[in-house]
Amino acid sequence: PSMDIQISSNFERYLFEASGRDAALIRSFMQQLADNKRFDLGPVWSALKSDFAAATASEADVAACIKKTQQESGYVLDPHTACAAVAADRLAVEASNMIVLATAHPAKFPDAISAITGTQPQLPDRLAALMTDPERFETIENDLATVQRFVESAVQSPAEVTS
Repeated sequence: PSMDIQISSNFERYLFEASGRDAALIRSFMQQLADNKRFDLGPVWSALKSDFAAATASEADVAACIKKTQQESGYVLDPHTACAAVAADRLAVEASNMIVLATAHPAKFPDAISAITGTQPQLPDRLAALMTDPERFETIENDLATVQRFVESAVQSPAEVTS
């Protein structure tokens, strides 16, 4: 979800660590962001540059990576992971080892995968029923104690999970 929101709490936590845990500086960053829609990373810029490397990947690059990976291994990458794989290839000269972790399943992007590979990605068997099972939901009172009781009543014990 942090990719889908503008002000990720993970980013704020990272800035806090990169600043040497300077809470006042981070508060000023967040205030500047609220007021001006931007802030200057000057004091933490060196930490950012030492912790991250970046590369770009166009839609064509991502599609080519998905096709190549499928041809070479039979595995279909999702577009986000393919973007990371393209970046890893481009940055490999700067690193002796590179690991790319899959971030999603190709079935999350059926239209894109179908356009790239010519086949419709299937949900994993354990998730296939999601598309046909009836939707279930509960409406509960907007009250912390009520929510806590609801969650506790819905949690399975470890014995129930393993049996």
